[in-house]
Amino acid sequence: MGLCSNPSSNIDIASVWGLPQPCQDRSVSTLDALLVKVRACGICSSDLPLGPRPIVQISRTARILVAGQAPGSKVHASGIAWDDPSGIRLREWMGIGTEVFYDPAQIALLPMGFCYPGSGPSGDLPPRRECAPTWRAALLNELHELELTLVIGRYAQEYHLEEVGSSVTETVKNWRRSWPNVIPLPHPSPRNNIWMKKNPWFAEELVPVLQQRVAAVLSSNS
Repeated sequence: MGLCSNPSSNIDIASVWGLPQPCQDRSVSTLDALLVKVRACGICSSDLPLGPRPIVQISRTARILVAGQAPGSKVHASGIAWDDPSGIRLREWMGIGTEVFYDPAQIALLPMGFCYPGSGPSGDLPPRRECAPTWRAALLNELHELELTLVIGRYAQEYHLEEVGSSVTETVKNWRRSWPNVIPLPHPSPRNNIWMKKNPWFAEELVPVLQQRVAAVLSSNS
């Protein structure tokens, strides 16, 4: 099977996405070619207030996937995923530092929308609806070593979980349904501080086992 084929399906991803065929240079993988196209994407540029800047982190060896919503304005400015107070809290929940978090060989960072969608009356707008159908399946197919997916917020949970509750709170409370491979989380934004206070079980019950699971998956990669 050539490098332009997806070994996990009968779909030729290279044909679907218009990648070069045949893949003569074996140093360039399908993932490399996909990322070139993702980072040049402008499919919804007219609807993005700050313009397109897709922000992703991925490699085929990553064992943990962080599936969030979409970058905020600060992340758009820096070009670094989760480079904001939400990222600080998320790394605390996971029990890891920036060195591990930003190592694509260990952790993939794929939000539901790759670009900052703009803001509305109650915070950032939802991820652009064009993004996931265009890119997500092809990128996920490249995660050959994936063991753990953290699904953060409603949009990621509806995509990655077979069953979701009527609210993020209900979905997170039922985290055992998808354990140990997929773990639903609330958004770690400081805007959720009130939620944290109302739901102390999250820090007391779920965060410790989340840290244990993350540590176990990462140790299997060493």
